[in-house]
Amino acid sequence: MRGIDPGGRVAVVTGGARGIGLATAAALHAAGARVAIGDLDGAPTAQTAERLGVHGGPLDVTDPASVEAFLDDVESRLGPVSIWVNNAGIMPIGPVLAQDDAVVRRAVNVNVLGVMNGARAAARRMVTRGDGRIVNVASIAGRIPAPGMVVYSGTKFAVVGFGDALDAELAARGVRVSTVLPSFTRTALISGTAPGPLTRPIPPEQVAATVLRVLTRGRRQAVVPRRLSTGSAVWQLFPRPAARGLRRTLGLDTVFLDVDSGRADYDARIAGDAQPSE
Repeated sequence: MRGIDPGGRVAVVTGGARGIGLATAAALHAAGARVAIGDLDGAPTAQTAERLGVHGGPLDVTDPASVEAFLDDVESRLGPVSIWVNNAGIMPIGPVLAQDDAVVRRAVNVNVLGVMNGARAAARRMVTRGDGRIVNVASIAGRIPAPGMVVYSGTKFAVVGFGDALDAELAARGVRVSTVLPSFTRTALISGTAPGPLTRPIPPEQVAATVLRVLTRGRRQAVVPRRLSTGSAVWQLFPRPAARGLRRTLGLDTVFLDVDSGRADYDARIAGDAQPSE
């Protein structure tokens, strides 16, 4: 896959008001891209856009009409979009049998359909020009399953498969698709959890730097941090007893089940209308 220089290109980041989205928008802006961020949270979006010096607008990734309206607005202001970063996502955790049905549906709508809506809308315009790059922010949970994040992991496995298949279909038409898989990242998504020393959270800026590297080097997939690349890639080959032992060693067997009250605010947000970014 050929890398590109973001300089002078129009780049969109969904879920760009905070977290990885904010960091990615800042990195693209610093690299010379003309950046637009979209988010369902109006006030934080406007504040972030003003602080970064980029364009910001309302975007509900679960609604194809909202995605198209946002794209129309961005292209009328900045020009044709050639980089689209699907970052909006939510992470419900806890025992899957006790999770609220509405939150489960919302996770699928935001994390899976939201990625599909954004990628398809952007790609329709990109293929007419024979050029474009789509980056999906998935998660290492799209390779390594763990108790307490059954729904989230399922959505991220879907994103990984969707990205690979979409790249295979669109490559001949000049549009390439990449996937970034972060581990624990210091955002609201891990609030109330206590990751162990072997899963120490990384800053969102590290994920943003990887998104930029994927674009400039033409990478198909990238795990953040890179030290987890090989282990996560071969995880599905481990016999179940070995996988259980590794989860125990890494603390993944309980970290998403033993959650404290510090997660209450985040859970309330994802149960409502907000789309917290990755």
